[in-house]
Amino acid sequence: MKLVVLGSSGQLARSLAAAKAVSSNRVMAIGRPEIDVCVPDSIARAFDRLEPDVIVNTAAYTAVDQAESEPDAAHAVNAAGAGHVARACERRHIPLVHTSTDYVFDGAKPAPYREDDQTAPLSVYGGSKLAGERLVASLCPQHVILRTAWLVSPYGRNFVTTMLRLADTRPRLDVVDDQHGSPTYAPHLAAAILTISEKLASRSAPWGIYHAAGAGQATWCEVAREVFRVSASLNGPSASVRPIGSADYPARARRPANSRLDCQKLEQAFGVRFADWRVGIAECVRALQAPNANGSVAARGMT
Repeated sequence: MKLVVLGSSGQLARSLAAAKAVSSNRVMAIGRPEIDVCVPDSIARAFDRLEPDVIVNTAAYTAVDQAESEPDAAHAVNAAGAGHVARACERRHIPLVHTSTDYVFDGAKPAPYREDDQTAPLSVYGGSKLAGERLVASLCPQHVILRTAWLVSPYGRNFVTTMLRLADTRPRLDVVDDQHGSPTYAPHLAAAILTISEKLASRSAPWGIYHAAGAGQATWCEVAREVFRVSASLNGPSASVRPIGSADYPARARRPANSRLDCQKLEQAFGVRFADWRVGIAECVRALQAPNANGSVAARGMT
């Protein structure tokens, strides 16, 4: 199977590229300037040249707060761009895996969200991703939309790298404790996507929307404490964590108070079951503190 990943610099794209080393599948991650999801001609040229069996679209505008002042830019990539990719896949009869977000929900539900729950994004970013979902579903029947949450990895900017960097210079950190979600280790999501894609390539799986996130639940404060617990056990940076409310950590974009995802549908359809979020956090911290780690330090990770 030849799997082409759109987007080459993000956490998930880099995790998928790394996964090819332990997979029999051919995985190729491509991004700008070779392909730009906002430019349909570039998509057509890349697809015709590469002849993929499955497309995984991870290309996205992910600056959640910045999107509040750049709505056109967010929608150009997350909505219109997703539509361009879906249309190109449909014309060539290529199955599409499209990644989305827990931020399509408003957080009012007290229990984990299911795929058929009502969407009501609170932010421009969430709205742009929901618009992308709808375009993908309407333009490409052979689609799987994966909503994930709170991605962390050894790559790029994310919450774990932020916590470890800040702990180098600060003995105590204030971290939000009233947002509840499903922390997800990007390499675990990459492994799940490979399993899903194999079934899609054989046309033997049901299409639709699925939730794909780490098992269990946590607040950002709980994630931070787990990061430092693991780091301290490895003689790495650590800090004490003081819980605060969202109101004490002002941000331009509103986040849902509850964005936990129920992933039972994914397990039933594809046999994919995610490990507990703590397993992913431990793997992430170990990877970042290993010699010659590939991760880079983030400036901010509360997204």
